[in-house]
Amino acid sequence: MKYFKALMLLLTLAFLTTSCFDDGDDITISASDINDFVWKGMNSWYNWQSQVSDLSDSKDDNTSEYSSYLNQFTNPEDLFNSLKYETGNVDRFSWFIEDYIVQQQEFQGISKSHGIRYQSVQINSNGDVILYVRYVADNSPASHANIKRGDIINAINGTLVNSNNFNNVISELSNETITLSFVSESGGSLTPIEDKTITATVLSENPVYLMKIFDDVNGKKVGYLVYNGFRSSYNDELNAAFSFFKSENINELILDLRINGGGSVSTSAYLASMIYANAGQDKFADLKFNSKHNDENGFYNFENTLNVFDANDKKTGEETINRLNTINKLYVLTSSSTASASEMVINGLKPFIPVKVVGTTTYGKNVGSITLYDSPLSDFQDKASANSGHLKAMQPIVFQIFNKNGESDYTQGFVPDIEVKEHEFWNNIRPLGDENEAVLKAALDDIRGVTTKSISVKKVSSFTKKLDISILDKKFEKEMYIENYK
Repeated sequence: MKYFKALMLLLTLAFLTTSCFDDGDDITISASDINDFVWKGMNSWYNWQSQVSDLSDSKDDNTSEYSSYLNQFTNPEDLFNSLKYETGNVDRFSWFIEDYIVQQQEFQGISKSHGIRYQSVQINSNGDVILYVRYVADNSPASHANIKRGDIINAINGTLVNSNNFNNVISELSNETITLSFVSESGGSLTPIEDKTITATVLSENPVYLMKIFDDVNGKKVGYLVYNGFRSSYNDELNAAFSFFKSENINELILDLRINGGGSVSTSAYLASMIYANAGQDKFADLKFNSKHNDENGFYNFENTLNVFDANDKKTGEETINRLNTINKLYVLTSSSTASASEMVINGLKPFIPVKVVGTTTYGKNVGSITLYDSPLSDFQDKASANSGHLKAMQPIVFQIFNKNGESDYTQGFVPDIEVKEHEFWNNIRPLGDENEAVLKAALDDIRGVTTKSISVKKVSSFTKKLDISILDKKFEKEMYIENYK
């Protein structure tokens, strides 16, 4: 079923992409017309509209002056960026969309990719840099090349990576075809193994990546779930995972969100509803919009049922939520990639059950967005009535999210209760689900009543420096959005 759903979604979206581009071939839309959409959409919905002077309601009172203002921008994205609230780098999240069909694919985990995520580490004071594999997608070019989590890379397209050439060499990971040089480590020395060349293809990733049971952890049965994205088209797969956990009568749950950058707000509420035994109809989260859209302010309750979507992300039915009733605490494994809807789960559950965060500090995103289309008669919400002459859209921040207690102060991220820096063990990164994998082991040890000092993974040296690969970041990966808004 999972393969069929992914295949149908790929074929359908490919057809839609072709159709939509054909629709615009005979229509010419001026930059000024698109600029008008950009300004009016932001003026209506933007979370910080009242704090951006160029979004003042009086800006378009004088038609001539307004037209001259818009005509300053030959590129609509430049106008969009100029309207973002930049004070204190508050808005790190809003973005302009060149092609909303492609964006919709990415929201459902469909994009052209090698199927691999990396972490880069400077491993000594000499400036030598390696990349280890954090994650490999199923049925991807990387998995077909037998690349595995924990594999170590020291060169890209034949060039050794170091602290001086880091940005230039890392940028080549964006190429469609890349050659990676793999090495082994012993006593701090790296020994070449082999080179592997992989070419990106279009992937559809099921975010329900791994579920496992640890049968006897200090007399407890522990469920472990690696969940990589809040994608509404996989709500039923997520619910099925919790059916499995229910059937196993687990006593503890470890939720691995280390590479989960977020996604659908409703799916986040569904996941919380699967975890909290006494969910009922209590409030999970509050959403607050700007003053022009106070009528949109509302809350997400814990749910008893969830919506099921077909390959076109259209609702086809409902399922009863498989709710756990045997756990009293939640363990969440986190990293700096854990963001938005993932943090929403942590924040939303904290008033109800203990949530123990294990790993490193999360990203820190307490705001979310909707997609705005060039459809002014629907206040820019209706894709079906959008201007057929272009595929440009916007994904601006339009709401802030709070939990039942009105708490939303995690813009610096959630600091872990048990800190484990995975990159320090770069020479011994174990598979996800391995009982001795460093971050998972810390959670299991806490359940056993053992402190994190017991993590028995040999470090190569006292010098390790984590390096971010921001050039590979995709805007949609740390999003929290309301889909099918109107």
